[in-house]
Amino acid sequence: MNAVLASVTDVFEAELVVECGVDWVDVKDPAAGALGAASPAIIADIVRRVGGRCPVSATIGDTWSTPELIPARVAACAAAGVDYVKAGLDARDVEPDTLDLLARAAASHALIVVCRAEVPPTARDVAALAASGIAGIMLDTADKRGPGLTALHPHEVLAGFVAEARRAGLLCGLAGRLRLADVAALRPLGADYLGFRGALCDGGARIRRVERAAVTAVVAAMRGTAENHTATR
Repeated sequence: MNAVLASVTDVFEAELVVECGVDWVDVKDPAAGALGAASPAIIADIVRRVGGRCPVSATIGDTWSTPELIPARVAACAAAGVDYVKAGLDARDVEPDTLDLLARAAASHALIVVCRAEVPPTARDVAALAASGIAGIMLDTADKRGPGLTALHPHEVLAGFVAEARRAGLLCGLAGRLRLADVAALRPLGADYLGFRGALCDGGARIRRVERAAVTAVVAAMRGTAENHTATR
């Protein structure tokens, strides 16, 4: 069964999504970018409130093209007590120096590399990233005004990414402006988790507040208990 990862901005949203049955809480500031970093105080507060009930991860800001920032930011984020730290990366044709930076960061904490979905990694890149010691890998869109993941790539490309991650022994996630209507097609791919933000929010806008009804609908669809969901949040 795919886990449901919900990105939240504060304790209120974290409590709400856990009450609705979400499996994984991810902390970010959507107003600060695709992987905008929340404050250490907010991250630590969320860990205190929901940590132990589900995994908690947090993002470190948009480091897609600045991998030199990753080790220090991972260390600072890890200090808040999260289970995983997520770092964005342009992972196509990843450079040896970048792999060294990831190895430094992954040596001290469980690191998930968020690959920019607009230019996804090759099979060779996935294997190289795994060799750096990271815990997981996922696809997510860097441009939140552009096409979502399922518009960017056909089913075969996403299935191939999941298969390569599995082969490399990595946790694997898919995200990127996912809608409720995307769930039926993505569930069979076998990713460990699917990540949502906009689909959980008022009006489908990622910078608005999470809504209980929207979260419940996504969780039901992911569990296969939804009935004829056609909304595209």
